Amino acid sequence: MRGQTVKPAKAPAKPHGGEGSLRIIGGEWRSRRFAFPNGPGLRPTPDRVRETLFNWLAPHIEAARVLDAFAGSGALFLEALSRGAGQALALDTNGEALAALRKHLDTLGCPRGQVVQGDALRYLENQPAQPFDVVFLDPPFHQNLLQTACESLENRGWLADHAWIYSESEAPPSTLGLPGAWRLHREKQAGHVHYALWERG
Repeated sequence: MRGQTVKPAKAPAKPHGGEGSLRIIGGEWRSRRFAFPNGPGLRPTPDRVRETLFNWLAPHIEAARVLDAFAGSGALFLEALSRGAGQALALDTNGEALAALRKHLDTLGCPRGQVVQGDALRYLENQPAQPFDVVFLDPPFHQNLLQTACESLENRGWLADHAWIYSESEAPPSTLGLPGAWRLHREKQAGHVHYALWERG
């Protein structure tokens, strides 16, 4: 009987879900890596974009009160805390992602971060406002969330007088129709994502 070539078994298909990872770029926890659960719309701001953003924010992040309204993986939230933010609040509807984020804060021994599960738009409309110095707005695309969030921030007292607001969007910043009191400070594009920093003045 002639020998037969046995084909190696195919590797099993990877299940949906799993984990992604993010790296803190600068500050106290520079180069630390953390896992986050994969999920629909969970796309951490790329390292290069984060580096550019925090270069822009370098004079303003120390001791700042920070809001990450659509926190997702928490990449921006953790980066801000690593770079000296005084207090930071992360909001998101993804309970699994927020549970991972709470564990990261425990691992880092950081009491300055607060993680709250909930819809950002409802939170901004219904909770007592406290002004933030820096706000990150990276909502899921194609759901018309950005403009509504910006209006709530501006009209309900969530922003300090000269707050800085970072936005990621699928459309150019000039087309977003954001509050008239905001001045476009910087803008760039990475692939199909437009990102911008606004100053409230």
